[in-house]
Amino acid sequence: MRTIDLNSDLGEGFGPWVMGDDAAMLSVVSSANVACGGHAGDSETMYATCRTAASHGVVIGAHPAYVDREGFGRRIIPMHPDEIGRMVVAQVGALAAIARLAGTEVRYVKPHGALGNLAAADADVATGIIDAVRVAFPTLAILAISGTQLELVARAAGVEVYSEIFADRAYQPNGQLVPRSQPGAVIHDAEHALQRLLTFIDSGRMEVLGGEPIELAAHSVCVHSDTPGAVEMARHIRAELSGAGLAPRPFLET
Repeated sequence: MRTIDLNSDLGEGFGPWVMGDDAAMLSVVSSANVACGGHAGDSETMYATCRTAASHGVVIGAHPAYVDREGFGRRIIPMHPDEIGRMVVAQVGALAAIARLAGTEVRYVKPHGALGNLAAADADVATGIIDAVRVAFPTLAILAISGTQLELVARAAGVEVYSEIFADRAYQPNGQLVPRSQPGAVIHDAEHALQRLLTFIDSGRMEVLGGEPIELAAHSVCVHSDTPGAVEMARHIRAELSGAGLAPRPFLET
């Protein structure tokens, strides 16, 4: 049987504020991108998320972001690429320490939100992140949006890198995600998301808005946890992929 990784962005609450149903999502996905204090997350939220992930055999990745809780990390903050790199490793380091307390470990890094989108398009920002991560955490892999600058820079630097596609986000013809401010950027219909994903798996080509399907690669499929119906969508996708002979399995071994 073939395998495919399902991942989700988790641990995105802090203090008494809760975002999404992490416990339910961790029973569905095989990899978890855990917020580590930038756009969301605090020590207790990180710890609880890591503990629950470990209990389900879910691989943990760090999900660093601009330090912007008010904007949920979805606003660009002007910074030099080297500053971005230091910001990223500070957050990864925090999660790595908490993960050890929780009896598990961080295995990869996936930038969040505006930072992830900027690193996908800007080679200098991607380089700032990759250079810092490979010095501070040389064993960690990178999970990058398929076909983007972050993926290319990581590969050129000899860093272990894996490609990601999104089940619930629309694509532009250039391979970038459609900005959330635009209509149709987020896919809410679980069956639409599933059929688009199945078509991609069969053809290697992703449906885009305003153009012909484009070629992408995928080691992992993301379903965001912060949209209504996210858990139901993830369950539907997992069940149907399993029925089609694609077993959910982490892209990195536990």
